[in-house]
Amino acid sequence: MKLLFDQNLSRKLVFRLADIFPDSSHVQSHSLQERTDTEIWEFAKVNGFCIVTQDADFGERSRLYGSPPKVVWLRCGNAPTNQVEALIRAGSQAIQELLDNPNLHCLELY
Repeated sequence: MKLLFDQNLSRKLVFRLADIFPDSSHVQSHSLQERTDTEIWEFAKVNGFCIVTQDADFGERSRLYGSPPKVVWLRCGNAPTNQVEALIRAGSQAIQELLDNPNLHCLELY
């Protein structure tokens, strides 16, 4: 499964993480940056993306509706892109487990 980076994350992450998540994208690449969470959720669901976000709303939505789509909720605050990249790299095994396990819906990374 591919990752879809939310508008609160840098587009640079798509390229920086292409070696471990090669088919990922950013909401801006799909003209979703001004769309509602519901529209982003539906886009991710239909197109096989896992949403990566710092927005608690997606984590809550995941608890209510399950998956798809799955959600990676980054709990690192307003961190620089290199720190966000490091967090995702450090959690890549857990992210892969989330993607592979049908019983998991949301992963929080700190």
